[in-house]
Formats: sequence, C-alpha cells, structure tokens
Amino acid sequence: MIKVKNQGVIRKLAWRSFKANRTRNLIAIMAIALTSILFSTLFTISSGMVETFQNETMRQSGGMAHASLKYLTPEQYEIIKKHPLIEEIGENIAVGEAANKEFLKRRAEIWYSDDTGAQLGFNYPTSGSMPEKENEIVCDSISLDLLAVPHQVGQKFVLEYTIKNEKRSREMILSGFYEGDPVAPAGTILVSRPFIDRELAGIKPAYRLNSDISGTIRADIVFQNSLHIEENIRQLITESGFSLDQNDPDYIAYGVNWAYVSASYDWDADTVVPILLTAVLIIFTGYLIIYNIFQISVVKDTRFYGLLKTIGTTPRQIRGLIIRQALLLSAVGIPLGLLIGWLLGNILLPSIVALSSYQSARAGASPHPLIFLGAALFALLTVFISCRKPGRTASRVSPVEAVRYTGIPDQPRRGGKKTTGGGRLYKMALSNLGRSKKRTLIVIISMSLSLILLNTVFTVSRGFDMDKFLSRYVETDFLLAHANYFSVTRGFHSPEDALSEQFISAVEAREGFEGGGRLYYNLGKSQITYQGLERYLQLYGLEDLPFEQLDIVEGELDLDTFKSGQYIIEAVEADDYGRISWETSRCQIGETVSITTQTGRHEYVVAAKCRMNRSNSVRYRFSFNGIDSFPLYLPAAEFQKIVPDAAIMSYQFNVDEAHTPAVEEFVKGYTQRVEAAMNYESKASFTGQFNKLQQTLLLVGGAMSLIIALIGLLNFINSVLTGIIARRQEFAMLQSIGLTDGQLRRLLIYEGLYYALGTMLLSFFLAIGSSWLIVKGLVSQLWFFSYQFIISPLLAAYPFLILLSIIIPFAAYYGVNRQSIVERLREAE
Repeated sequence: MIKVKNQGVIRKLAWRSFKANRTRNLIAIMAIALTSILFSTLFTISSGMVETFQNETMRQSGGMAHASLKYLTPEQYEIIKKHPLIEEIGENIAVGEAANKEFLKRRAEIWYSDDTGAQLGFNYPTSGSMPEKENEIVCDSISLDLLAVPHQVGQKFVLEYTIKNEKRSREMILSGFYEGDPVAPAGTILVSRPFIDRELAGIKPAYRLNSDISGTIRADIVFQNSLHIEENIRQLITESGFSLDQNDPDYIAYGVNWAYVSASYDWDADTVVPILLTAVLIIFTGYLIIYNIFQISVVKDTRFYGLLKTIGTTPRQIRGLIIRQALLLSAVGIPLGLLIGWLLGNILLPSIVALSSYQSARAGASPHPLIFLGAALFALLTVFISCRKPGRTASRVSPVEAVRYTGIPDQPRRGGKKTTGGGRLYKMALSNLGRSKKRTLIVIISMSLSLILLNTVFTVSRGFDMDKFLSRYVETDFLLAHANYFSVTRGFHSPEDALSEQFISAVEAREGFEGGGRLYYNLGKSQITYQGLERYLQLYGLEDLPFEQLDIVEGELDLDTFKSGQYIIEAVEADDYGRISWETSRCQIGETVSITTQTGRHEYVVAAKCRMNRSNSVRYRFSFNGIDSFPLYLPAAEFQKIVPDAAIMSYQFNVDEAHTPAVEEFVKGYTQRVEAAMNYESKASFTGQFNKLQQTLLLVGGAMSLIIALIGLLNFINSVLTGIIARRQEFAMLQSIGLTDGQLRRLLIYEGLYYALGTMLLSFFLAIGSSWLIVKGLVSQLWFFSYQFIISPLLAAYPFLILLSIIIPFAAYYGVNRQSIVERLREAE
C-alpha cells in the first residue's frame, strides 16, 4: 500500500465525527470528569494526609529545621556553623522554665533565639518585635492567656522562672507575641541576649543529655533539601572535627526532625495497599461507563467506519480516530474533574484527619502539581483502557458487512417456538435487553457498585461499638486526677501529683452521684522476684468501683475474695486493636509471687489477669535490661497496709444520666477556678469523638458512593438514550403497524425496570457476600468494632432506583423522538 500523508484528513474526520455526537460527548465528558474527580480526590486526600502528618509532626517537634545539634558550647557552635552543607542555622540557648502557678497544666520553656532560630521554631513574633532589652520578652498567645495578659505589645507582668533549680522572678515587658499551638508539648518564651548574659552569668552548663541544659546551645540546621538528613548531620559532625561516640569527650548529640516524610514516613503495605485498591476500583468504575459509551458509539457508527475503510482508511487510522475523540473529551473532562476533586478532597480531608491521633491537626492539601499530574495520568489511563476494545471493534468492521450492520450479533436461526402470550410488552422488553447482553451487564454492574459501597459504608458505621470505644479511654462517666497524670511530658511521679481528697469530696456531694472509687499507686520503690532476680514493679491499689471495671481476661475473681488480701491481679497489655499481648504476661494463675515494698517482703497468689488500659494504669512503664515492669493490682485496704503514704492516682465515678451535664459543668469549673492543679476526663468528651468518627465515615463513604452512583446513572442514561436513538426507525416501524405511543412508552419503562431488577438482584447478593466475606473479616479486627449484618440501606435505595428506571426512559423517549413516523421511516440509513 502506498503511504499517504493523510494525518490532516484524519484529524478533520475525528473533529467532525466528534461534533456530530453531541449527546455522547456530553455524557462522556461527565463520565471522564467524574472519574477524574475520584482520582483527584484520592490523590488530594493521600497527599494532604502526608502533608498534614509532616506539618503536624513539625508542630509537635517544635520546628521545621531538618536536624538539631544539642548541648553545644559557644566554641563548638562557631566551628559548626561554617560547614558548607548548612543552608540555614539558628542559634537557641536554653535558659530555664517558667514557674508561675498558671503553667501547672501547660509548661512554658524560656529560650534565647536569634531570628533564624525563632523562625525555624515557629516562635517569631507575628505582632511586635524580637526582644532586645534585658526586660523584654516574646510569648505565645496560649501562655499569655494563662497569665491573663492582654495580647498587646508593651504589657507588663511578673515572670517567675527556675534556672538550675533556683527560683527567680522579675517584671518583664511584652515586646512581641505569636499564635500559640495547642499541639506543642510546651509554650516557648523568648528572652534577649542581655537577659541571658545577666541570668546565666557564672553558670557552668552541663553539656550532656538528661542534665539541666541551662546555658547550652541548640543549633537548628536546614540543609539544601530533606533527602539523607541523617547522613548529612553525621557528616557535618565528623567533618567539623567532633565525634559520634557518646564516650568521646568531643561527642555531639544530634536529632533528626521526624516530621520530614523522606526521613520518617514509611510507605508500608498498610498504607499503599488501600490506596492501590481504591485506584483499581476507580479505574474499574470509570472503565464500565467510558467503555460502554464508546462501544455504543462504535455500534451506532459502524456504517461510517465501514465506508471509511472503502476509501482506504487503515484499521490503525480508525483506532487513532477514536483515540483522538477520546483525547478531545478528556481535554474538557479531566481538567474539570481535577479542579472539583481537589476542592472536594480539601473539604473531606479535615474530617479524615480527625480520625487519626492528630485531633487538632490543621488539615489541608497544597495544590501540588504532582496531585494533578498523577490524577490526570490515571484518568487518561482509564480512558485509554476503556477505548481500546471499541477501537479494535471499529477497526475490524468489514466494508461489505457494515452496510447491513445493526449492532445485533448474528445468531444461527433456531426452530420456531410456539408461544401463548403473543407479543407481550414485558417479553419484548426482556428480549431487547438480551440483544446486547454485554452492554446490559455493564450497566447493571456499574449501578450496583454504588449500592454495594453504600451498604458497606453503613455496615462499617453501624458496627462501631461505643462501649468498646469508650472502654479504651474511660471505664466510668468521669476520671479525676492531678493535671500531671494526664500530661505526656510530666506524668504521675511524685506525692505532689496525687489527687486531692477535697476534689473527691466535692464530687461525691453532687446531686446524681452514683458511686466512685480510688485507684492508688506506689510512688516508692516496689520490686518483684522474677526468675530469681528483683525486677521493677508498678503496684496499684483498687477500691471497689475500679475493681468492678477491670476486664478479666484469664482466671476468676470476685470482689469478696479479692478483698481478703490474699490475692493479686496481673495487668496484661493490649495492642492497638484491643488484642491481648500475651507475651507481656509473666505470671501464672495460681502462682505465688513475692513482692517487696517500703514495709518489706509480702506474698500473694495470682488469681486473675486483666486488660491494662488508660483508666487503670499510670500511663507509662519502666524497664530494666529489656524487661518491662510488672503491673499488679491489690485491694485498696491491703495496698494501704504495705505501702505507707499511699498516693491517690485517680478517682473514677458514675453519675445518673439526668445529672451528667450539670456534673460535667461543675467539674470543669472546679478544675479551672478552685483547684487548677486538678484535671479530669469524661465519657461525654470521648462520646463526641466517637460520633465524629461515625459521621466522618458516612461523609467520606457517602461522597464516594454518590460519585460512583452518578457514574452508574450516567451509564444507564447513556444506554437508554443511545438505545432509543439507534432504534428510532425500529420504533417507527412498530408504530406503523399499530403500536401506540403509550405501548412504546411502557415498553421502554419495562426495559428500565428490568435494569433496576437486575441491579437490585446483583447488588443484594453481592452486598450480602461482601458483608459476610470481606467486611466482617477486615473490619472486625478493629478494637472498637462489633459486626452487625445490615441490608436496610439497600432496601431504602431500591424505591429511588425503581423511580429513576421509570422516569429516565420516559423522559429520554420524549427528548429524542419528536419527528413523525413517516419522517423517521424515510431517514437514510
């Protein structure tokens, strides 16, 4: 064959064919846009989660520097800051800690920082200026609120602080302030160089970890990029003439900012697999409709492609013609879908982030080019996969067969079949759907997907067990303790951290109080003999109510037996799914254990094992030589006998439902105004988190279900509409021999109802199968999930499906068949 330069003609044919199929184009653009929305939403949420994780960890770690060098001397700092690897370096000098009583529940550290150090640490004032004079200071807004100091430059207040365990105070002037971050473990107060020159004069810094670091320098370092941070910081230390060996006198400690994804974010299977599965689902969903659109278009234009072949168009050129049309449609649909998907992803992202441990995270995804590029490539991949087979079908059309092509596959003629029903409309409708079984099946599958997903979302949501969820955080309506008990940085470590009896008496006197109990903890030295050696022991004492809340996982023990003072209970840790970590259990039921307290050695029989959780533990563990401490429980009376000066760690109590809000308000006010050192947790606050979890799942899952439902609905509309257009002459012929408009409308409605029936049957059985075989197996592993089989969302959606299956064929018929019967019969083939 002679090669002819006819690319221009092919482009013109593609454009004219494109313009001749306006209805198909509109539906295809909507389908491609919806597919792009799904991809861009997925990419936006995934990217936003990584970005939010990075920003959140930056906020928690206290800055955006790549790494920090710690406990430096001024001489070491001067040498290091000259290294060529350093892009930026900030100098920070530790001073001490604020000691005002207002900082009891939230610490505030005092530092000197240069401008770079303050900016890298998110401490640079947004109002006012950095401190220059000896009595000038920069505070975060949260610290100012605690001190009841107005957010105004020039305000004066007395700052109490400790340096090397020496308490000092002086009046300071606010030179600037910045917005405090609630996730930061402590507030940061910046002072001037003249202040530290005076306050740190004569103080010899201890340049080692776990020492008072007053006077030492922390160098915050930024490299050219966030790749290979660990290697860069180690290279910087060694090339500057210092050591990485802790026993070397020239040793320099360093820390890598774990906020940076390149340094700390692990794309493991648990992260990647759900994203890939979602991408595959979106590709499959988009394929169902885009393939169907082009396949129907090819069937409709078969004669056109046959005629093209008679004038020398090659199969490759015909495939290229269809690809060009797909690219034209993608050029409109993909950008529209990317924009809507990015906006939708940013709307859903805060709710999704709220499911994580970062409850106060500032969620958001930047419009990064990779988000749009990745989503666009996946959308184009879906389009190309969908167009591949229709393109092959068009390229294989025989010019001779094209003239008499109807889109109905030729089948061998069968023998006559006697019927008793005659030409019943419902039988004709069923026969019409059978003419293109593949197209019918695709439409039914695409409409079923959204219903299956919807039922799955509601199954998971309804399976959230509030009792299980709350049991991980608080067993009773309220848990009272000293503020340090709830603090990650301070913890319950000294007699000053004990809960006050005054607070307990105040709540016991409240109306609606139903009962409570103390939980004691031994702050002194406790040991247990294990494998012939003395090991750390965390010893607790339980009053009646805390004992009743224990989840006994092995053994049996009633309250009266426990209170006899002869028995002890071992606490066993659980993982994030609530499953018992039996490897943390070292005792055997019935075993006699020997423990040592301040009053000597005592022996008890291990009667049971219970699950350890936040409400029955001190929330930290000791370890020695790789062996964690032993958590054991005694009855309160026995505990007080062997532990002098027993400290009340916490107090659990319940309130009747009618008085719960009033007691919550009382406890909140008490901890703010009467005993500010005390704090509390309540079931109501965690109930709010649980409800938010459910709402978020319904929001995200519902949005995905809606988009997939729109894709299925478009597929249905496209099939009905193109079917009516393709059969206009057939309908005209039937009407010419007596079929009325009413009968024709009923015929189309029957076809729609068959689509609905097929969708209902398929979605019903697949939803049951996926619920039992997939959802139950996957989500039941969650510690707060109790599987419940439900089918009500499907049953609620079916009436709407039936209604749409009636309305859409009815409306489509009136929209495309406005010509008379004669005009339709005279149309050229």
